[in-house]
Amino acid sequence: MRDGVPRGETERAPAARLEEAIGLARAIELAVVDVGIVMLGDIRPATYLGKGKVDEIAGLVKTHEAGIVVVDCALSPVQQRNLEKAWGAKVLDRTGLILEIFGRRARTKEGALQVELAHLTYQRSRLVRSWTHLERQRGGFGFLGGPGESQLETDRRLIEERIIRLEAELEKVKKRRQLHRDSRARVPYPIAALVGYTNAGKSTLFNRMTRADVTAADMLFATLDPTLRAVALPSGLKIILSDTVGFISDLPTMLVAAFRATLEEVIEADVILHVRDVSHDDTEAQSHDVDEVLRALGIEIESDPRLIEVWNKIDRLDADGRERIRNLADRRPAERHPVLVSALSGEGIEALNAAIEARLGKHRVVLDLVVDPADGAGVSWLHRHTEVMAKAMDDEGGLAMKVRVDPSKVDAVRAKFRQ
Repeated sequence: MRDGVPRGETERAPAARLEEAIGLARAIELAVVDVGIVMLGDIRPATYLGKGKVDEIAGLVKTHEAGIVVVDCALSPVQQRNLEKAWGAKVLDRTGLILEIFGRRARTKEGALQVELAHLTYQRSRLVRSWTHLERQRGGFGFLGGPGESQLETDRRLIEERIIRLEAELEKVKKRRQLHRDSRARVPYPIAALVGYTNAGKSTLFNRMTRADVTAADMLFATLDPTLRAVALPSGLKIILSDTVGFISDLPTMLVAAFRATLEEVIEADVILHVRDVSHDDTEAQSHDVDEVLRALGIEIESDPRLIEVWNKIDRLDADGRERIRNLADRRPAERHPVLVSALSGEGIEALNAAIEARLGKHRVVLDLVVDPADGAGVSWLHRHTEVMAKAMDDEGGLAMKVRVDPSKVDAVRAKFRQ
Protein backbone atom coordinates (compact mmCIF):
# COMPACT_ATOMS: atom_id res chain seq x y z
CA MET A 1 0.00 0.00 0.00
CA ARG A 2 1.06 3.61 -0.59
CA ASP A 3 -0.86 6.55 0.92
CA GLY A 4 -3.97 4.40 1.19
CA VAL A 5 -3.68 3.37 -2.48
CA PRO A 6 -2.75 -0.22 -3.38
CA ARG A 7 0.80 -0.56 -4.70
CA GLY A 8 -0.62 -1.93 -7.93
CA GLU A 9 -2.05 1.50 -8.71
CA THR A 10 1.47 2.86 -9.10
CA GLU A 11 1.85 0.47 -12.06
CA ARG A 12 1.14 2.34 -15.28
CA ALA A 13 -1.73 1.04 -17.40
CA PRO A 14 -0.72 -0.03 -20.95
CA ALA A 15 -3.26 2.37 -22.49
CA ALA A 16 -1.82 5.26 -20.45
CA ARG A 17 1.72 4.32 -21.48
CA LEU A 18 0.61 4.29 -25.11
CA GLU A 19 -1.06 7.70 -24.79
CA GLU A 20 2.11 9.13 -23.22
CA ALA A 21 4.29 7.65 -25.98
CA ILE A 22 2.05 9.27 -28.59
CA GLY A 23 2.41 12.59 -26.76
CA LEU A 24 6.20 12.21 -26.73
CA ALA A 25 6.25 11.53 -30.48
CA ARG A 26 4.04 14.53 -31.20
CA ALA A 27 6.25 16.70 -28.99
CA ILE A 28 8.89 16.53 -31.74
CA GLU A 29 6.27 17.06 -34.46
CA LEU A 30 6.12 13.48 -35.68
CA ALA A 31 2.93 12.53 -37.55
CA VAL A 32 1.61 9.39 -35.82
CA VAL A 33 -0.02 7.16 -38.47
CA ASP A 34 -0.55 3.95 -36.46
CA VAL A 35 -0.26 2.81 -32.84
CA GLY A 36 -0.60 -0.46 -30.98
CA ILE A 37 0.03 -2.33 -27.75
CA VAL A 38 2.15 -5.48 -27.93
CA MET A 39 1.70 -8.11 -25.21
CA LEU A 40 5.01 -9.88 -24.58
CA GLY A 41 5.51 -13.32 -23.11
CA ASP A 42 9.29 -13.25 -23.42
CA ILE A 43 11.82 -10.63 -24.49
CA ARG A 44 13.94 -11.78 -27.43
CA PRO A 45 17.63 -10.87 -27.09
CA ALA A 46 17.98 -10.18 -30.82
CA THR A 47 14.83 -8.18 -31.60
CA TYR A 48 13.01 -7.66 -28.25
CA LEU A 49 9.76 -8.68 -30.04
CA GLY A 50 8.85 -12.11 -31.39
CA LYS A 51 9.38 -12.90 -35.07
CA GLY A 52 5.66 -12.83 -35.90
CA LYS A 53 5.19 -9.38 -34.40
CA VAL A 54 8.36 -8.08 -36.13
CA ASP A 55 6.99 -9.27 -39.49
CA GLU A 56 3.54 -7.79 -38.73
CA ILE A 57 5.02 -4.37 -37.94
CA ALA A 58 7.22 -4.58 -41.03
CA GLY A 59 4.02 -4.86 -43.07
CA LEU A 60 2.53 -1.82 -41.34
CA VAL A 61 5.71 0.20 -41.96
CA LYS A 62 5.57 -0.68 -45.66
CA THR A 63 1.84 0.09 -45.91
CA HIS A 64 2.16 3.52 -44.28
CA GLU A 65 5.58 4.22 -45.83
CA ALA A 66 6.72 5.16 -42.33
CA GLY A 67 10.22 6.52 -41.85
CA ILE A 68 10.40 6.15 -38.04
CA VAL A 69 9.13 3.51 -35.65
CA VAL A 70 8.97 4.46 -31.96
CA VAL A 71 9.22 1.58 -29.49
CA ASP A 72 8.21 2.59 -25.94
CA CYS A 73 10.91 0.62 -24.13
CA ALA A 74 14.70 0.60 -23.78
CA LEU A 75 16.34 -1.29 -26.65
CA SER A 76 19.88 -2.62 -26.68
CA PRO A 77 22.10 -1.46 -29.58
CA VAL A 78 21.83 -4.91 -31.21
CA GLN A 79 18.03 -4.97 -30.89
CA GLN A 80 17.77 -1.49 -32.40
CA ARG A 81 20.03 -2.43 -35.31
CA ASN A 82 18.15 -5.67 -36.05
CA LEU A 83 14.74 -3.97 -35.94
CA GLU A 84 15.95 -1.22 -38.29
CA LYS A 85 17.10 -3.91 -40.75
CA ALA A 86 13.81 -5.81 -40.47
CA TRP A 87 11.59 -2.75 -40.84
CA GLY A 88 13.68 -0.65 -43.20
CA ALA A 89 13.06 2.41 -41.03
CA LYS A 90 14.74 4.39 -38.27
CA VAL A 91 13.91 2.95 -34.82
CA LEU A 92 13.72 5.16 -31.75
CA ASP A 93 13.42 3.64 -28.29
CA ARG A 94 12.03 5.56 -25.29
CA THR A 95 15.44 6.86 -24.24
CA GLY A 96 16.30 8.10 -27.73
CA LEU A 97 12.89 9.77 -28.08
CA ILE A 98 13.18 11.65 -24.77
CA LEU A 99 16.72 12.75 -25.67
CA GLU A 100 15.43 14.02 -29.02
CA ILE A 101 12.75 16.08 -27.25
CA PHE A 102 15.27 17.53 -24.82
CA GLY A 103 17.53 18.42 -27.74
CA ARG A 104 14.67 20.34 -29.41
CA ARG A 105 13.55 22.11 -26.22
CA ALA A 106 16.88 23.27 -24.74
CA ARG A 107 17.18 27.03 -25.19
CA THR A 108 20.09 28.14 -23.00
CA LYS A 109 23.74 27.24 -23.48
CA GLU A 110 23.65 25.29 -20.22
CA GLY A 111 20.63 23.29 -21.35
CA ALA A 112 22.27 22.53 -24.69
CA LEU A 113 25.44 21.32 -22.94
CA GLN A 114 23.44 19.06 -20.62
CA VAL A 115 21.44 17.54 -23.45
CA GLU A 116 24.53 17.00 -25.63
CA LEU A 117 26.32 15.23 -22.80
CA ALA A 118 23.33 12.94 -22.23
CA HIS A 119 23.01 12.28 -25.97
CA LEU A 120 26.69 11.42 -26.39
CA THR A 121 26.58 9.13 -23.37
CA TYR A 122 23.66 7.35 -25.04
CA GLN A 123 25.37 7.27 -28.45
CA ARG A 124 28.51 5.78 -26.94
CA SER A 125 26.53 2.66 -26.05
CA ARG A 126 25.16 2.50 -29.63
CA LEU A 127 28.61 2.05 -31.24
CA VAL A 128 28.51 -1.57 -32.37
CA ARG A 129 30.25 -3.34 -35.27
CA SER A 130 27.24 -3.34 -37.53
CA TRP A 131 27.58 -0.75 -40.30
CA THR A 132 29.87 -0.75 -43.30
CA HIS A 133 31.40 2.62 -42.45
CA LEU A 134 32.84 0.98 -39.33
CA GLU A 135 34.97 -1.45 -41.32
CA ARG A 136 38.67 -1.27 -40.53
CA GLN A 137 40.62 1.35 -42.43
CA ARG A 138 44.18 0.69 -43.58
CA GLY A 139 46.93 3.18 -42.93
CA GLY A 140 50.66 3.72 -43.43
CA PHE A 141 52.79 2.97 -46.52
CA GLY A 142 54.20 -0.20 -48.15
CA PHE A 143 54.64 -3.32 -46.08
CA LEU A 144 54.75 -1.17 -42.92
CA GLY A 145 51.15 -0.16 -43.48
CA GLY A 146 49.37 -2.46 -41.04
CA PRO A 147 45.76 -2.08 -39.92
CA GLY A 148 44.99 1.47 -38.96
CA GLU A 149 42.49 2.81 -36.44
CA SER A 150 39.01 1.51 -37.20
CA GLN A 151 36.16 3.93 -37.77
CA LEU A 152 34.50 2.41 -34.70
CA GLU A 153 37.53 3.26 -32.57
CA THR A 154 37.74 6.74 -34.11
CA ASP A 155 34.07 7.41 -33.35
CA ARG A 156 34.44 6.16 -29.79
CA ARG A 157 37.58 8.24 -29.22
CA LEU A 158 35.94 11.42 -30.59
CA ILE A 159 32.87 10.88 -28.42
CA GLU A 160 35.01 10.27 -25.32
CA GLU A 161 37.01 13.46 -25.97
CA ARG A 162 33.83 15.50 -26.45
CA ILE A 163 32.29 14.03 -23.28
CA ILE A 164 35.37 15.03 -21.29
CA ARG A 165 35.14 18.61 -22.62
CA LEU A 166 31.41 18.81 -21.87
CA GLU A 167 31.89 17.50 -18.34
CA ALA A 168 34.56 20.16 -17.77
CA GLU A 169 32.22 22.90 -19.04
CA LEU A 170 29.35 21.62 -16.90
CA GLU A 171 31.65 21.59 -13.88
CA LYS A 172 32.12 25.33 -14.50
CA VAL A 173 28.33 25.67 -14.68
CA LYS A 174 28.05 23.85 -11.35
CA LYS A 175 30.56 26.21 -9.74
CA ARG A 176 28.77 29.24 -11.22
CA ARG A 177 25.44 28.01 -9.86
CA GLN A 178 27.05 27.53 -6.46
CA LEU A 179 28.30 31.12 -6.56
CA HIS A 180 24.76 32.26 -7.37
CA ARG A 181 23.42 30.21 -4.46
CA ASP A 182 26.07 31.67 -2.15
CA SER A 183 25.13 35.19 -3.21
CA ARG A 184 21.44 34.44 -2.63
CA ALA A 185 22.31 33.00 0.78
CA ARG A 186 23.66 36.42 1.79
CA VAL A 187 20.16 37.77 1.18
CA PRO A 188 17.52 36.01 3.30
CA TYR A 189 15.32 34.87 0.43
CA PRO A 190 14.27 31.24 0.92
CA ILE A 191 14.04 29.05 -2.20
CA ALA A 192 10.87 27.15 -3.15
CA ALA A 193 11.42 24.67 -5.99
CA LEU A 194 8.63 23.28 -8.16
CA VAL A 195 9.05 19.64 -9.17
CA GLY A 196 6.66 17.19 -10.76
CA TYR A 197 5.78 14.98 -13.68
CA THR A 198 5.95 16.63 -17.07
CA ASN A 199 2.71 18.44 -17.95
CA ALA A 200 1.55 18.50 -14.30
CA GLY A 201 1.09 22.28 -14.56
CA LYS A 202 4.30 23.52 -12.90
CA SER A 203 4.87 26.38 -15.35
CA THR A 204 1.22 27.48 -15.16
CA LEU A 205 1.47 27.50 -11.36
CA PHE A 206 4.78 29.37 -11.60
CA ASN A 207 3.14 32.02 -13.78
CA ARG A 208 0.15 32.28 -11.41
CA MET A 209 2.36 32.80 -8.34
CA THR A 210 4.94 35.11 -9.92
CA ARG A 211 2.80 36.87 -12.55
CA ALA A 212 5.50 35.87 -15.03
CA ASP A 213 5.07 34.71 -18.61
CA VAL A 214 7.02 31.46 -18.75
CA THR A 215 6.07 29.13 -21.61
CA ALA A 216 3.22 26.90 -20.43
CA ALA A 217 1.50 24.51 -22.83
CA ASP A 218 -0.49 21.28 -22.74
CA MET A 219 2.57 19.44 -24.02
CA LEU A 220 5.16 17.05 -22.61
CA PHE A 221 8.40 18.88 -21.73
CA ALA A 222 7.13 22.29 -22.86
CA THR A 223 9.94 23.90 -20.83
CA LEU A 224 13.38 22.57 -19.91
CA ASP A 225 15.53 25.44 -18.72
CA PRO A 226 15.05 26.42 -15.05
CA THR A 227 13.53 29.80 -14.27
CA LEU A 228 13.76 31.73 -11.00
CA ARG A 229 11.58 34.66 -9.90
CA ALA A 230 11.13 36.58 -6.65
CA VAL A 231 7.68 36.29 -5.05
CA ALA A 232 6.24 38.30 -2.16
CA LEU A 233 3.99 36.17 0.05
CA PRO A 234 0.95 37.78 1.76
CA SER A 235 2.90 38.34 4.99
CA GLY A 236 5.52 40.33 3.06
CA LEU A 237 8.09 37.53 3.17
CA LYS A 238 9.99 37.36 -0.11
CA ILE A 239 10.94 34.00 -1.56
CA ILE A 240 12.55 32.83 -4.80
CA LEU A 241 10.40 30.39 -6.77
CA SER A 242 12.24 28.00 -9.08
CA ASP A 243 10.55 26.18 -11.98
CA THR A 244 12.52 23.04 -12.93
CA VAL A 245 12.47 20.46 -15.72
CA GLY A 246 9.59 17.99 -15.62
CA PHE A 247 10.17 14.33 -14.80
CA ILE A 248 8.80 11.28 -16.61
CA SER A 249 8.67 7.52 -16.08
CA ASP A 250 11.87 5.73 -17.03
CA LEU A 251 13.73 9.04 -17.24
CA PRO A 252 17.11 8.13 -18.76
CA THR A 253 19.80 7.97 -16.09
CA MET A 254 22.20 9.92 -18.30
CA LEU A 255 19.70 12.81 -18.31
CA VAL A 256 19.49 12.82 -14.52
CA ALA A 257 23.29 12.88 -14.40
CA ALA A 258 23.62 15.59 -17.07
CA PHE A 259 20.98 17.81 -15.42
CA ARG A 260 22.53 17.37 -11.98
CA ALA A 261 23.73 21.01 -11.89
CA THR A 262 20.20 22.21 -12.64
CA LEU A 263 18.55 19.76 -10.25
CA GLU A 264 20.81 20.93 -7.44
CA GLU A 265 18.42 23.90 -7.23
CA VAL A 266 15.95 21.32 -5.89
CA ILE A 267 18.47 19.71 -3.54
CA GLU A 268 19.36 23.09 -2.02
CA ALA A 269 15.76 24.40 -1.82
CA ASP A 270 14.16 25.37 1.49
CA VAL A 271 10.76 24.12 0.31
CA ILE A 272 10.08 21.52 -2.40
CA LEU A 273 6.64 21.75 -4.02
CA HIS A 274 5.75 18.45 -5.66
CA VAL A 275 3.07 19.40 -8.21
CA ARG A 276 0.70 16.58 -9.18
CA ASP A 277 -2.00 16.47 -11.84
CA VAL A 278 -4.80 14.85 -9.80
CA SER A 279 -7.14 14.90 -12.79
CA HIS A 280 -4.92 12.37 -14.59
CA ASP A 281 -5.89 8.70 -14.37
CA ASP A 282 -2.26 7.76 -13.65
CA THR A 283 -1.60 10.41 -10.99
CA GLU A 284 -0.40 7.82 -8.44
CA ALA A 285 2.00 6.22 -10.91
CA GLN A 286 3.29 9.65 -11.95
CA SER A 287 3.84 10.59 -8.31
CA HIS A 288 5.76 7.37 -7.77
CA ASP A 289 8.02 8.16 -10.75
CA VAL A 290 8.79 11.66 -9.41
CA ASP A 291 9.54 10.20 -5.97
CA GLU A 292 12.06 7.82 -7.54
CA VAL A 293 13.93 10.68 -9.23
CA LEU A 294 13.94 12.69 -5.98
CA ARG A 295 15.34 9.66 -4.15
CA ALA A 296 18.07 9.44 -6.80
CA LEU A 297 18.95 13.04 -5.87
CA GLY A 298 19.28 12.02 -2.20
CA ILE A 299 15.94 13.44 -1.00
CA GLU A 300 14.13 11.26 1.54
CA ILE A 301 10.50 11.35 0.42
CA GLU A 302 8.97 9.96 3.61
CA SER A 303 10.87 12.12 6.08
CA ASP A 304 12.07 15.31 4.36
CA PRO A 305 10.24 18.20 6.09
CA ARG A 306 10.67 20.47 3.05
CA LEU A 307 8.24 18.54 0.85
CA ILE A 308 4.73 19.85 0.19
CA GLU A 309 2.47 18.03 -2.26
CA VAL A 310 0.42 20.36 -4.48
CA TRP A 311 -2.56 18.61 -6.03
CA ASN A 312 -3.17 20.63 -9.18
CA LYS A 313 -5.89 20.78 -11.87
CA ILE A 314 -8.83 20.35 -9.48
CA ASP A 315 -10.78 22.55 -11.91
CA ARG A 316 -10.94 19.53 -14.22
CA LEU A 317 -12.75 17.39 -11.62
CA ASP A 318 -16.51 17.09 -11.26
CA ALA A 319 -18.21 17.29 -7.84
CA ASP A 320 -17.73 13.57 -7.09
CA GLY A 321 -14.09 13.73 -8.15
CA ARG A 322 -13.43 16.71 -5.90
CA GLU A 323 -15.06 14.97 -2.96
CA ARG A 324 -12.93 11.86 -3.51
CA ILE A 325 -9.73 13.91 -3.74
CA ARG A 326 -10.57 15.89 -0.59
CA ASN A 327 -11.24 12.65 1.31
CA LEU A 328 -7.87 11.28 0.15
CA ALA A 329 -6.16 14.49 1.27
CA ASP A 330 -7.87 14.48 4.67
CA ARG A 331 -6.64 10.95 5.37
CA ARG A 332 -3.04 12.15 5.14
CA PRO A 333 -1.14 13.03 8.37
CA ALA A 334 -1.15 16.75 9.17
CA GLU A 335 2.55 17.18 8.31
CA ARG A 336 1.97 15.60 4.88
CA HIS A 337 -1.39 17.14 4.09
CA PRO A 338 -1.47 18.21 0.41
CA VAL A 339 -2.67 21.58 -0.87
CA LEU A 340 -5.43 21.43 -3.50
CA VAL A 341 -5.13 24.09 -6.20
CA SER A 342 -6.04 25.07 -9.73
CA ALA A 343 -3.11 26.91 -11.28
CA LEU A 344 -5.39 27.85 -14.17
CA SER A 345 -8.19 29.49 -12.15
CA GLY A 346 -6.18 30.51 -9.08
CA GLU A 347 -8.26 28.43 -6.68
CA GLY A 348 -6.27 27.35 -3.62
CA ILE A 349 -3.29 29.67 -4.25
CA GLU A 350 -3.86 31.50 -0.94
CA ALA A 351 -3.78 28.18 0.91
CA LEU A 352 -0.57 27.25 -0.91
CA ASN A 353 1.07 30.55 0.06
CA ALA A 354 0.04 29.94 3.68
CA ALA A 355 1.48 26.41 3.58
CA ILE A 356 4.80 27.71 2.22
CA GLU A 357 4.97 30.38 4.95
CA ALA A 358 4.12 27.84 7.66
CA ARG A 359 6.75 25.40 6.41
CA LEU A 360 9.42 28.10 6.22
CA GLY A 361 8.54 29.49 9.64
CA LYS A 362 8.55 26.08 11.29
CA HIS A 363 12.33 25.90 11.47
CA ARG A 364 13.07 29.63 11.83
CA VAL A 365 13.83 31.36 15.11
CA VAL A 366 11.79 34.39 16.23
CA LEU A 367 13.81 37.13 17.97
CA ASP A 368 12.55 40.27 19.74
CA LEU A 369 15.04 43.13 19.33
CA VAL A 370 15.18 46.74 20.42
CA VAL A 371 17.12 48.95 18.00
CA ASP A 372 18.11 52.58 18.24
CA PRO A 373 15.75 54.42 15.84
CA ALA A 374 18.75 56.44 14.66
CA ASP A 375 20.52 53.24 13.58
CA GLY A 376 19.23 53.29 10.03
CA ALA A 377 22.02 51.02 8.82
CA GLY A 378 21.13 48.42 11.48
CA VAL A 379 17.42 48.50 10.58
CA SER A 380 18.32 48.16 6.90
CA TRP A 381 20.61 45.22 7.71
CA LEU A 382 17.75 43.44 9.50
CA HIS A 383 15.45 43.93 6.53
CA ARG A 384 18.10 42.42 4.25
CA HIS A 385 19.12 39.50 6.43
CA THR A 386 15.96 38.56 8.35
CA GLU A 387 12.21 38.46 7.90
CA VAL A 388 10.84 41.48 9.76
CA MET A 389 7.48 40.42 11.20
CA ALA A 390 6.63 43.59 13.15
CA LYS A 391 8.15 46.85 14.37
CA ALA A 392 6.89 49.66 16.59
CA MET A 393 8.23 52.31 18.97
CA ASP A 394 8.35 51.15 22.58
CA ASP A 395 7.68 53.24 25.73
CA GLU A 396 11.35 54.11 26.13
CA GLY A 397 11.81 55.47 22.61
CA GLY A 398 13.47 52.38 21.18
CA LEU A 399 12.40 50.62 17.98
CA ALA A 400 11.03 47.20 18.96
CA MET A 401 11.38 44.71 16.12
CA LYS A 402 10.18 41.11 15.89
CA VAL A 403 12.19 39.21 13.29
CA ARG A 404 12.29 35.63 12.06
CA VAL A 405 15.68 34.31 11.07
CA ASP A 406 17.26 31.14 9.76
CA PRO A 407 18.93 29.15 12.60
CA SER A 408 22.31 29.51 10.89
CA LYS A 409 22.11 33.32 11.22
CA VAL A 410 20.83 33.61 14.80
CA ASP A 411 24.30 34.09 16.31
CA ALA A 412 25.15 36.81 13.75
CA VAL A 413 21.96 38.73 14.57
CA ARG A 414 22.50 38.43 18.32
CA ALA A 415 26.13 39.51 17.99
CA LYS A 416 25.21 42.58 15.96
CA PHE A 417 22.29 43.62 18.20
CA ARG A 418 23.31 42.70 21.73
CA GLN A 419 20.39 43.20 24.11
